[in-house]
Amino acid sequence: MIGFESWLVFASIGFVAAITPGPAILLTTSHAVAYGLRYAIATMLGNATGLLIMATLSALGVSTVILYSPTIFLVLKLLGAGYLIYLGVKLLRHGFGSSVGSGIKAKSTPPHVGKLYAHGLMVALSNPKAIAFTTALFPQFIDHTQSVLPQFVLLTLTFLVLSLSCLLGYAYLAESTKNRTKSVKFPNILSKLFGGTFILSGILLAGTSQE
Repeated sequence: MIGFESWLVFASIGFVAAITPGPAILLTTSHAVAYGLRYAIATMLGNATGLLIMATLSALGVSTVILYSPTIFLVLKLLGAGYLIYLGVKLLRHGFGSSVGSGIKAKSTPPHVGKLYAHGLMVALSNPKAIAFTTALFPQFIDHTQSVLPQFVLLTLTFLVLSLSCLLGYAYLAESTKNRTKSVKFPNILSKLFGGTFILSGILLAGTSQE
């Protein structure tokens, strides 16, 4: 089994990765502002499912094939970049009233949680940087002289808990900030900020090198 010191190192690296702003945090906070924390939880669970799938692929060695296949990597990168840019354009054009990524009015008719879950899942699975992270990190902490499955389960659960905790914290802060801000211009300013950040993230993702 993994020693406590090794687990602590893994948890520290995982925490830094989880708390660093990225597409998943941006999407979750956007949904928290648009619909509230309760609906944003569906987005978090979708992202967690994506992370679980990537961790499993990493353990099976499949993610290595994805990363070193130029065609698969390019398709995955362009899909992820295109989706982020799409979300950004929607926010810039319609604000939170367009529903971040769903096209449904945020305040009057909240979207089905399944749609928010799907958005979180897609953002996670279409991010080659996240795949590269799990592929590089997990094998470093698995002792192949011992049973691999218990170690894999421990590392995966640790990373999922860290990720969900950070997403929950960001979503809570986003919703609280919105509720405490009395300015009617604040949601519009925030939607423009999120929209521009989504587009920038998409452009940066499109320029990601396979190396």
